[in-house]
Amino acid sequence: MCRWFAYISNTEPTLLEDVLIEPAHALAKQVHDHYLPGLAHYEPDSDKKSTEAEIDMRNRMFNADGLGMAWYSNTRCEFGECDGIRPTIYKVLSQPTTDPVFTSLCANTASTTLFAHIRAASPGSPIHIYNAHPFTFGRHTFMHNGGVTGFDSIRREVLAEMSEDAAKAMRGTSDSEHVAALFFTYLAERRGPDVWDQRHPLEEVKAALERAVQKIIDIQKEVLPKKGVEYGASSLNIAITDGEQLLTIRFRNSATEHPPSLYLSTTAGVTLNRKYPGHPDKEVNNVANRKKAEEHGDHVIVASEPTTYQKHQWELIQKNECIMVGTDMVVKKAPVNVTF
Repeated sequence: MCRWFAYISNTEPTLLEDVLIEPAHALAKQVHDHYLPGLAHYEPDSDKKSTEAEIDMRNRMFNADGLGMAWYSNTRCEFGECDGIRPTIYKVLSQPTTDPVFTSLCANTASTTLFAHIRAASPGSPIHIYNAHPFTFGRHTFMHNGGVTGFDSIRREVLAEMSEDAAKAMRGTSDSEHVAALFFTYLAERRGPDVWDQRHPLEEVKAALERAVQKIIDIQKEVLPKKGVEYGASSLNIAITDGEQLLTIRFRNSATEHPPSLYLSTTAGVTLNRKYPGHPDKEVNNVANRKKAEEHGDHVIVASEPTTYQKHQWELIQKNECIMVGTDMVVKKAPVNVTF
């Protein structure tokens, strides 16, 4: 499955190079290397070998089908083009560490909000720049790890549920972008056409996402058997941000099977910032390590795999759990309210 990394803070910018390239297990190096602390012990099957096989299936793919990242800045706002921060997107199909534009951007860009994603395409899904994550709708950014079972057989029904604006906003053909467009359709129903350029209460974001996930499952149950396609569980690890808030879920609609890995940290950002002590690659004799750890701003990281090897910094997000981070950086947890 894909791997992704999300960082958000209300005060502390992160240098993209410090989180995506420099660490020994940075996202750019998770193409084929994986680090999954605690995952084997989370709701294990009665057969240990079956548990390990399931972990392999959903977390140890060769991620080489596209790299994308979105970071936020005030540039357009400062030029009077919008109100508030907006995302900049960069996508490429080459390997992350061999792309000179990616490495240059990371070395010279800092942001308080960052989404980054490396893709392992679902079977049959075209490898194209438009199918690389993340996807943006106005000020909002969306990325997904997992797959929608039988997607090719339900695509038309999913499209029929979308608003015209959401359908027109899509550029790719992936199941992920269709889920995103369905979510943004539901988010816009209460607020009108400018909804994608506004910030919304996280409870509304959660409700719209739950409705989208529920609709996907309902369509699968109704349509797949009619088309002779076996109905099975889908993995929907999803992250959404407006640049100032973050919502993510770790979800699979199965009583026994598990979603891909997903971890939470509110402390690893200190280690992943060369201005502070403890940086994995910039610690020795670096005059930039001039700030105390306690000076680092509040922040939250959600990632498919830890980017530091300090296990105490990372918490495995529970199966079918929603994480919400408001502008105050307070982390709230809640179950994903979807019936399956």
